[in-house]
Amino acid sequence: MRRGSLSDRIDGGARQGRWSWSLHPALALVAGALHTASFSPSPAWWLQPLALAWLVAACDGVRPRRAALAGALFGIGWLASGLWWLYISMHDFGHLPAAVSALAVLALALFLSLYYAAGMGLAARWSAGAAPMRRVLAFAALWLGAELARASWFTGFPWIASGYAHAQGPLAALAPYVGVYGITAVAALLAAALALRHWALLGALVVAIGLAQLLPREFTHPTGTLAVSLVQPNIPQDQKFDRDRFDQNLDQLTALIESARGQVVITPESVLPVPLAFLDEAHVERLRRDARQRPLLLGTFLGNTTDGFVNSLAGIGFAGEYDYGKRHLLPFGEFIPPGFHWFVRAMNIPMDDQASGTHQRALAFAGQRLRPLICYEDLFGEDVVASALDRGDAAATVFVNVSNLAWFGPRMVQDQHLQFSQMRALEFQRPIVRATNTGATAQVDHRGQVLARLPAEQAGVLEVTVEGRSGVTPYARWLSAAGLWPLWALAVLGLLPVLVPAWRRRRDGAGRVA
Repeated sequence: MRRGSLSDRIDGGARQGRWSWSLHPALALVAGALHTASFSPSPAWWLQPLALAWLVAACDGVRPRRAALAGALFGIGWLASGLWWLYISMHDFGHLPAAVSALAVLALALFLSLYYAAGMGLAARWSAGAAPMRRVLAFAALWLGAELARASWFTGFPWIASGYAHAQGPLAALAPYVGVYGITAVAALLAAALALRHWALLGALVVAIGLAQLLPREFTHPTGTLAVSLVQPNIPQDQKFDRDRFDQNLDQLTALIESARGQVVITPESVLPVPLAFLDEAHVERLRRDARQRPLLLGTFLGNTTDGFVNSLAGIGFAGEYDYGKRHLLPFGEFIPPGFHWFVRAMNIPMDDQASGTHQRALAFAGQRLRPLICYEDLFGEDVVASALDRGDAAATVFVNVSNLAWFGPRMVQDQHLQFSQMRALEFQRPIVRATNTGATAQVDHRGQVLARLPAEQAGVLEVTVEGRSGVTPYARWLSAAGLWPLWALAVLGLLPVLVPAWRRRRDGAGRVA
């Protein structure tokens, strides 16, 4: 029998060439890896819709099972290549065998890719035989639904969600209106229109994106400036919890704090790796002495053995007491999901099962209100939005991210996390200052531009003057009122053009049989 063309081999029809099951998975994995290449540190945002367009083309007109496989493999290629640095935390610091660590990364990528497998499988099933415009809408709607599900279900893990690739580029203009997942929807429409050759829709989208560059972009106004010192101690992760190095590390930290020149000093997450209550009085007094010169936000753990310890920022030297506790905890690193105690305990991660913080109020200081975000809390705009509204003392003028990415090495992860901060700045038009252990310690303005950054894995203090902002973006208004539900509704509306006709055909067919 004659082997079919490439399109025949991937169309899921009855005839399948000898290469159909080997070539198709390889291409799906490569396309997923190209999708990863659209995120920082690469500036190639345009790769994101192109890679997704390949996936839509591969899934259009094929059997649902085949489309689901393509979606799963695309997701694995994307997420395994984008989250590979988790291997470092498990192998280098958790001391798991190399094979086990690699399999764990692959297992996570496989689990997360199930969202995209379901989305592509349902798109192929429901859009079969539909007009091109309806197929475009179906694929875009189900991609959006898959991204929203990954961001929300099982506490959510939206790391490198597709919209973040557009923190730079023309779609960034939409951020203060529709946020990262609205941008996800627009990019999915572009990809589907390109893949299915709906040139009229593609042209209309390109024109609309061009016109979006003319939309108003300034929804906030300045509230004055604040000089901030961002400390980057660059303490290797394998030394942070070493008792023999504790005094040396604390000396290094206090030396950096003493060298700071800003009005306020901000240290990274867990820069003090033991609960503050466990620190001896001499060390505490040394920190208080420094705080008399300029107030200090210190990354540490607060709480007790009965109620648990909270990953926190402790305010020292401010008028009145202030502390901030992390609420959106990281699975496996900060809380242990049911059934996985054996896995986490095998890595012997310190402070691996933490309590959640009880408040998220801003810190009023020197005419500004600083809203802390600890580590990956800044991935969840829906958790942050209350601080981006003009509601008295709760309104933030500056976002403060403190992180410790030393668990994951210097490559890729630091740039990805900085890109998420850029998107949050665009959505809410608030500046963000970042104090990290090994990088990326940086200043991001309210337009999402990186104004200053310390080199990775280099100890130092980044001195910046940040301009606070007050005001409310359109995205902040509707997100605070309805959460992500309008985007879920948008996904459902995109499916109606294929679901309603299919339902009518089934109803009419049942009527004729009767």
